Amino acid sequence: MTVPTPPQPGVPDPSAPSAAPEQARSPEPAGAGEQPGVPEQAAAPEQAGAPEQAGAPEQAGAPERVPSPAEVSRLATAVLDEVGTVVVGMTQPLRIALAAILAGGHVLFEDVPGLGKTLAARSLATALGLEFRRVQCTPDLLPSDITGSAVWDPQSAAFRFRPGPIFTGLLLADEINRTPPKTQSALLEAMAERQVTVDGTTYPMSRPFHVVATSNPVEYEGTYPLPEAQLDRFLVRIGVGYPNHDAEIDVLTRRLARRREEAPVSRVVDARTLLAMQAGVEAVHVDADVVRYCVDLAAATRAHEAVEIGASPRGSQALMLAARALAVISGRGFVAPEDVKEVAVAALAHRITLTPATWAAGVVADDVVVEVLKRVPTPSTVPVS
Repeated sequence: MTVPTPPQPGVPDPSAPSAAPEQARSPEPAGAGEQPGVPEQAAAPEQAGAPEQAGAPEQAGAPERVPSPAEVSRLATAVLDEVGTVVVGMTQPLRIALAAILAGGHVLFEDVPGLGKTLAARSLATALGLEFRRVQCTPDLLPSDITGSAVWDPQSAAFRFRPGPIFTGLLLADEINRTPPKTQSALLEAMAERQVTVDGTTYPMSRPFHVVATSNPVEYEGTYPLPEAQLDRFLVRIGVGYPNHDAEIDVLTRRLARRREEAPVSRVVDARTLLAMQAGVEAVHVDADVVRYCVDLAAATRAHEAVEIGASPRGSQALMLAARALAVISGRGFVAPEDVKEVAVAALAHRITLTPATWAAGVVADDVVVEVLKRVPTPSTVPVS
């Protein structure tokens, strides 16, 4: 969305009556202590979302050239290897999470506490060279605590917009199901449109921008389950699971070896390189048979007897995009049906609503997707280079 540029954006005149609205749209860097519920805020990006710089984020992040799938695969493997030095036993979840980011989407980690979901999100942000902010979601968290708000500036006698923590490269919404629905919905516009509207003014966000949220599915007291509309905005929902015996021993051994709580991760790429990697993924070929396979899988969830509401066309598109990114991570310039199968549960299960009888019987949406994968014939696609 292009926001009209006000006249003389860089020279506000406090004495002129018409200057106040323009000053109200000029954001200032927010201090870490001025956003309740956000303990780890870094300095806000300069002029983040200012109307007079509405076109700057896209132009600044445009890649100079599109890398080949082999180059993207090499960089993605380096990112996973670096994150794997501190995050143990999450090889497959991290692989799918990185595929979702390369596809331009958002990630929801849903599992019990203590499995390293927050550490995984922070490590991914660091390895990808993205500015990282964390919002610890609580029942008293307000939408303005995430998006930002207009603050009265006595010096200029006008309101100035101070960006919230959402103006960043990667936002971690920790325990997102502990905050009320109105605060959860504050993320919807930013996740879908890459923009934030506050007091009738729209502020575009810089790219890349990704949300990684965590959710605890086993506690219900004091929680607010995510509505279907917001679940659908996450490209994938990933269950981490407990590490195996050897991996858990490795976690403890590494902690003893580094002799401190912090687990440092080195930067592998930067934001501009990530944009180039995403452009490289967009250039990868998807065969017509694979496209039909994605549509057939989504359609099969709608016709399943245990499903009340199946995956929408957004679900089949998410399945295709995630599979394409996964193929590039694997070093291929084409998408195979195996890529679709690998990411099917993560891309489709959270978009399915089960019937009350099925839910009462203990069946989960993951089981339905697995059964659908067995029912739908797999295409025999010839790779195209």
